[in-house]
This record gives sequence, structure tokens and C-alpha cells, in this order.
Amino acid sequence: MSDPVHDAGMAVRREVLGDAHVDSAIERTTDFTAPFQDFITRYAWGGVWTRDGLDRRTRSAVTLATLTSLGRENEIAMHVRAALRNGLTREEIAEVLLHTSVYAGVPAANAAFAIAQEALDEEGAGT
Repeated sequence: MSDPVHDAGMAVRREVLGDAHVDSAIERTTDFTAPFQDFITRYAWGGVWTRDGLDRRTRSAVTLATLTSLGRENEIAMHVRAALRNGLTREEIAEVLLHTSVYAGVPAANAAFAIAQEALDEEGAGT
């Protein structure tokens, strides 16, 4: 049975994160993690990322700032790649991280810059 919210969430998740990332997450899903995968697809991607209030570029900028502020380093590279897909330039990503350093602290931004540089290099957008 098709669920429009889940289906919309999966479509946006694939557009923002890329098929390879989503396919890998789905392949790693277990009985234990399946409810969480459904939750993020339905509520984060289908409920929030599909809203009209902000465009995807802005959502990516906000996401990078939030991840940096919270020290969620394991998510930064993925969302740097997503930000590129959503149209942010490497210069705009750097500005988001620099701006975040003022409010979240230099150590958090320092770590985010290092992770972002590696992700940008991997995507051919570094230097």
C-alpha cells in the first residue's frame, strides 16, 4: 500500500542525498532500525523537507549550521554533498560555517571546515 507522505519523503531524500546514499541506508536497514528509517523518511523528508516555507538551498544551509552547532560531525559530509546538490557553492558553504563559528564556537566550526573540505575534495569542488 502506497503512503503519499512516505513516498514524497523518499523522493526528496533521494533528490537531496542521492540514490547511492539512500540505497546504502536501505540495504543496511534491519528489523531494529526499520522504524527509525521509516520515521526519518516520513517526518524529516516527507514532513519538513517537502514544505514550501523554505527552498532546499536554505534548508541545506540551516542543516549545516545546526549540525555544526550541535557537533554532529558524522552527518556534516553527507549534508555538504546535499548542499552542493541543492545549489550551494563551496563559497556559500564556507560562509555558512564561518557564520556558525561566531554563534556555535570556533572548535565546532573548525571540525566542520575540515570535514567539509574533505567532502568537497571528494566531490571535485574543493580548493
